[in-house]
Amino acid sequence: MKKFYHLIQFIIIYILFILFKIIGFKASSNLGFFIGKNLGPIFRSKLSIIKNLKKAKISGNYENIASNVLGNYGRIVAEYVHLKNFRNEKLKNYISIEGAEHLTKIKNNKEKAIFISGHFNNFELMAMYIEKAGIDCAAIYRPLNNSYLNKVMEKIRKRDICKNQIKKGRAGTREIVKFLNQGTSIALMVDQRVREGEKVSFFNNLATTTTIPAQLIKKYKCNLVPIYIERKNKNFFTLYISKPIEINKNKSISEITLFINKILEKMILKNTDQWIWTHDRWKE
Repeated sequence: MKKFYHLIQFIIIYILFILFKIIGFKASSNLGFFIGKNLGPIFRSKLSIIKNLKKAKISGNYENIASNVLGNYGRIVAEYVHLKNFRNEKLKNYISIEGAEHLTKIKNNKEKAIFISGHFNNFELMAMYIEKAGIDCAAIYRPLNNSYLNKVMEKIRKRDICKNQIKKGRAGTREIVKFLNQGTSIALMVDQRVREGEKVSFFNNLATTTTIPAQLIKKYKCNLVPIYIERKNKNFFTLYISKPIEINKNKSISEITLFINKILEKMILKNTDQWIWTHDRWKE
């Protein structure tokens, strides 16, 4: 039954992708917002978003934030077919970069770094622009549950976003080590709950958090580079590259992981409706 549901879901999304490709980037993004805001509650409960907002004690109108979260999710899906036009510069006027000099320095000095972020806006653009800056980078991703859709997404990721893709899991861990030993930087999202990790404070509630960035920073003496993408005026983005942070290697895994969570909290609070609150970050 699940396989049939995934097939139907894939067919619907594939048809929408064709439509989005025909009508162009801006119209796709705006239509995606409309679909996400109005039909999103069928697939993603507003109640779960509001529950998480309350858990984190976020200020604001929860109903409005939840609607905008679903609308933004719709934009992300609709914009997916246009990612290649960011890659080939056709949509270069829709994105600006602050802190590009930090990427240039990493490239010129042939440094390896651990880039961290969360699922904000069109998050795929972050790894893309790291690679476009000439940095040898590998991005960690979690395969979609829908195997039909995952094949399409993996193809797009490798072709248009970042050629080095690492699938989460034990085999992925071996690939991370291989890439770091080659001098390749690693980009990963640190905002989702993981099965194996440490319970660390996140918005003043304990949440099982990945310790991979902390372990890599300590073992391979990499700098930490937070990166954030903000949506402005519906269809425009600003990509913020932070100055590389040299972490005191005497700090424990837990201390570094907590430090990273605090960075993530600040990112989320910039625009509370631009993070995907549908994920149950504090699930036991």
